[in-house]
Amino acid sequence: MSHYHLYAIGNALVDTEYEVSDELLSTMGVSKRHMTLIDTPQRAELLTHVQGLHARRTGGGSAGNTVVALAQLGGKAFYSCRVADDELGAYYTQDLQNNGVATNLTHTRPTEGQTGSCMVLVTPDAERSMCTFLGATSQLDASALHPHDIAKSKIYYMEGYLAASPTGLEAAVKGRQIAIEHQVQTALTLSDVSMINFCRQGLEAMIGNGLDYLFANEEEAQTWCGTTDLDAIIGQLSALAKTVCLTRGPKGCIVVQGQQRIEVPAVPTQAVDTNGAGDMFAGAFLYGITHGQSPAQAAALANRAAAAVVSQHGNRLTAAQLQGIAEEAAKTAKA
Repeated sequence: MSHYHLYAIGNALVDTEYEVSDELLSTMGVSKRHMTLIDTPQRAELLTHVQGLHARRTGGGSAGNTVVALAQLGGKAFYSCRVADDELGAYYTQDLQNNGVATNLTHTRPTEGQTGSCMVLVTPDAERSMCTFLGATSQLDASALHPHDIAKSKIYYMEGYLAASPTGLEAAVKGRQIAIEHQVQTALTLSDVSMINFCRQGLEAMIGNGLDYLFANEEEAQTWCGTTDLDAIIGQLSALAKTVCLTRGPKGCIVVQGQQRIEVPAVPTQAVDTNGAGDMFAGAFLYGITHGQSPAQAAALANRAAAAVVSQHGNRLTAAQLQGIAEEAAKTAKA
C-alpha cells in the first residue's frame, strides 16, 4: 500500500503579494510574468517601492502549493524543503501542518539565516511577476529527503525551480533515483521560462531518461521546444514523459499520452491573479490521477481548480473550496 499519494521536493517560500500598476512594475525594473532571483540588497530596495501597499502573506513555493492543493482535496502528501530558524520558517512549517501535509521540517532543526520569501507583484491584467529571495532554501540538499517515504509514495514530484540550485538539483535527482528503484512514478513541472533559458541542463537532469508526468504552460513549452507550432511541441514533449499536461490558460489544457491527445476546455472565469494557477492545476490533476480518475477527468478537475484560484487574489484556495469544486466536477462527469 502506498503511504503517500504525492511526495514532492521544492523551495519553501513565504509569499507576500502586492497589487501594483504596470508603471510601478517598470520603475522597480521587474521582468513581467516571470520569476527573478534577488539577493538581500535587491530585496531591500524593492521593498521601498511597495511601502504602504496592502500585502497578503501566504505559504508558497511552487511544489508547496501543489502538495497543499492535493492534501486539501483529501490526498496524502509529503513535502521535502528547507527553512531557517526565524518567524517565517515557523509560519511555513505550521502552514504545511495546518493543511495536513507531512514534512521533513518536523524532523529536522531549522538552520540559522532567513527563510526564503517571494514578492509577488500582480498587475491589473492579472499577470504575476515574482521576485524570489531564496534564503535558507538555497541550501536545500539531500538531507531533506526521506527515502523510506519516497519508496512508499505513488508519485515523486520535482519543482523545476530547483534547477537553479546545485544542492537542490542534486537532492531532486537523488530522490528521483530512489523513486525509480521502488517503482514510484516521477513528475516534473518546468516551472518558469527563466529556468529553461538559464538552467536547462538542470531540468534535463531531472527529466533523465524520461518521466511519467510533465507539466508545462504554453509559454514554457514554446521556449523549451524553440517553436510555436503545437504539433511540433507535442511531439517533442511527449518524448520526455508518458503523460504531458500542457496548460493554455483560457484555452484549457491538452493531455498527451503517446499518440492520444485529449483537449479539455477551460472553465470560463474572470482572472484577477494568475499566481499559483499552474501549481493548483498540478495538485488537482495528480489528486485525480492517484484517486482513480481518467486523465480527462483529472484535467477537468484541475481546470476547475485553476479557474477558481485565478478568479481571486492569492495562490491558494481553502479545503472547503477545493472539495466543493471536486463535488461539482464529479457531478459534471456523471452527467
